Amino acid sequence: MKNSKLSFGQNLKQKFWRMLYPIFPTLEHKFLFLHETERQKFHIGWLAQGKTLAELKLHLSKEWGFGNHFVAWEDKTQVLSWRKLDSFEKQYHLRVYSDGEIRGHYEFTPEAAPYKHFTEIDEQSKTEDFLKFLGEYVSQTKYVGHLIPDTSVPSQESEITYQGDSK
Repeated sequence: MKNSKLSFGQNLKQKFWRMLYPIFPTLEHKFLFLHETERQKFHIGWLAQGKTLAELKLHLSKEWGFGNHFVAWEDKTQVLSWRKLDSFEKQYHLRVYSDGEIRGHYEFTPEAAPYKHFTEIDEQSKTEDFLKFLGEYVSQTKYVGHLIPDTSVPSQESEITYQGDSK
């Protein structure tokens, strides 16, 4: 769904968050003490043997529309934090950690419901959906020793378009 189909209120919220995006990392680091910095709930699996973080990013971006998620708490040892918008209100949020573990959840977007997003109200696992998105890039066996953040694949601006209905 394109932005033109957003309601007046949704457009205002989106404009507010676009202004906040450039300074959010600084704000997030100042308030990180409010967040448990360990790993999020909902283990999905591990990066599959022979697959790289760069390949995973390219796959998620090209095949499923995942992109950078600026408005997210930063967990210790995370090397990737990307989202796929389902609508203005809901998103899939995927994280990969330096040991290759992959976790993800389905939640409110910060743009639509900041309080519900940051307090994790109605967060869901949606493991089957994540397994579909990850395909051959996920394994139930750990093999990775240590991943580092990859900057070779440009981040997709996922806040620009929405898929699904916006009610």
